[in-house]
Amino acid sequence: MKLSGLEPNNLTFPFVAKACAKLSNLRCSQIIHTHIAKSPFRLDIFVQTTMVDMYIKCDRWDYAYKVFDRMPNRDVAAWNAMIVGFAQLGFLDRVLSLFYDMRFVGIQPDSVTIVGVSQAVLGLKNLNLVRGVHSFGIQIGVDGDVSVANTWIAVYAKCGDLESAEMVLDGIEVKSIVSWNAIIAGHANFKRFRDAFDFYRRMLLDGLRPDVSTTVSLLSSCVQLEALLYGRLMHSHGTQLGCDLDISVINTLISMYSKCHDVSSARFLFDGMFSRSCVSWTAMISGYAEKGDMDEAMALFYSMERAGEKPDLVTVLSLVSGCGQTAALELGRWIDSYANSKGFKENVMVCNAMMDMYSKCGSLHDARKLFHAMPERTVISWTTMIAGCALNGELNEALDLFYQMIELDLKPNHITFLSVLQACTHAGFLEKGWGIFNMMTRVYNINPGLDHYSCVVDLLGRRGKLKEALEFVQNMPIQPDAGIWGALLSACKIHRNVDIGKHAAHCLFELEPQVAAPYVEMANLYASAGRWDGVSTVRSLMKCNKVRKSPGQSLIHVNGKNHTFTVEDRCHPEGMPIYELLDDLTLQAKDQGCLLHGEETPEICFYHV
Repeated sequence: MKLSGLEPNNLTFPFVAKACAKLSNLRCSQIIHTHIAKSPFRLDIFVQTTMVDMYIKCDRWDYAYKVFDRMPNRDVAAWNAMIVGFAQLGFLDRVLSLFYDMRFVGIQPDSVTIVGVSQAVLGLKNLNLVRGVHSFGIQIGVDGDVSVANTWIAVYAKCGDLESAEMVLDGIEVKSIVSWNAIIAGHANFKRFRDAFDFYRRMLLDGLRPDVSTTVSLLSSCVQLEALLYGRLMHSHGTQLGCDLDISVINTLISMYSKCHDVSSARFLFDGMFSRSCVSWTAMISGYAEKGDMDEAMALFYSMERAGEKPDLVTVLSLVSGCGQTAALELGRWIDSYANSKGFKENVMVCNAMMDMYSKCGSLHDARKLFHAMPERTVISWTTMIAGCALNGELNEALDLFYQMIELDLKPNHITFLSVLQACTHAGFLEKGWGIFNMMTRVYNINPGLDHYSCVVDLLGRRGKLKEALEFVQNMPIQPDAGIWGALLSACKIHRNVDIGKHAAHCLFELEPQVAAPYVEMANLYASAGRWDGVSTVRSLMKCNKVRKSPGQSLIHVNGKNHTFTVEDRCHPEGMPIYELLDDLTLQAKDQGCLLHGEETPEICFYHV
């Protein structure tokens, strides 16, 4: 156009500026800005507003603000460009400052303004602030705008207030697919798959056809075993609608099947993909890592590299997590070296995951070394190291780290307190444990969860204060779960208190009638007290409730391979020499008096080979 001698006007420049914004090309944006500055339209409010938006889309908010600040006249569109731009970049303080300035100069906010401010306050997840914006939106009359209502649904849902999100949805007269997707995604985010599918049914009854976003949200809500049937139904429905051709849907299906322990279905989908992204490979690798099959996870990892697909941060984190789960220390060290060579260890999340892996593999020395080498440590870094010390029996070190963290003015979170309470429990530090529990509730105003209460019950039980433990459970502000009653029952077994144990077992039988552990614990408690009639009663109850005890499994990692054994397992190809060695070691242990009187010889022992 320029070469042909035609000059652009006030309609040409905005279109070219939008093209630059779409490409996020800063150099082109600056060239267009130069042409605008030399044209008669440099002060045109429409042209200047598109320049503000152009620089925001190029992630140069400083340039955008300079253009905005020099505008002689600003309308609501200009203010909105800055507010929405800063909201997308997460600059809440600047959004609120602009919002107040806008009101001060007499510009009336509109629906776009409210959408921008609502998106900005989402970063804080402060419900009072969200409700304030909602209230203001109603006052200025934009609550009837569907885009505003959809934003409020999403914001309330992400802040955990699903009741308010549903209230906003019910207030929309004509709901769009975006409205339904927002509420479904909200429930999916909290893994509430039944509620998500209830809204899906309502959407279908409303005559709307689901899209890819609907399918992905519903599938991502089905990440526990009991949701597998719902996931399969959605898979079938998505196939009928043609959504299964979308790569994001297939990736979500792979992840869903893996998390529901159906790795074979996930692999079937993965093998049938015509093209795979990094997300596809990572989802499948993560599925095997979560299952504990590191051999297959690593085989896929090597295939991924051969296919020319570069592993990303999530791929590395999945492998590190799998190594921690299977105690594959040597493989974990190799992944550590790989992550370091590829620059992943510059990310604090990777370092935290590595520390956790080393701790779970029993190599606290490696975890310490990594912790002290970190240039920057977050609360999660400190918490991971504290948890690692507690797990490996370095209980005083765990407490020392906690107090160092407090001295550095770092605010511990609920997981930090849980790790410290677990350390106090294992060490039997009753007074220190009580002090930590009171610090959590009174100083840091953190509401204890069931895990925290379970630690206190366990701590009291180990010290033989069973009556105090029972009173503590009965006075809890929340309903005790199986973990709490299980901790009390275990303590009763140690101290042979049949009466309180009987009460704890009864509560467990009601909560989990098909789980074998409490029946076994109670039978052992009766046996230790010589109450053979009680043992017989428990066994009869197990038969009546059709409870079956699954055999325990032992795992050993040798030469990069995992080997699993069960009781009386004779199927291993090296079974004969293994059991001959175990018999020899058992005889040596008996000769040296290592086995306690009446103790059963273990079926499988663990050795580092």
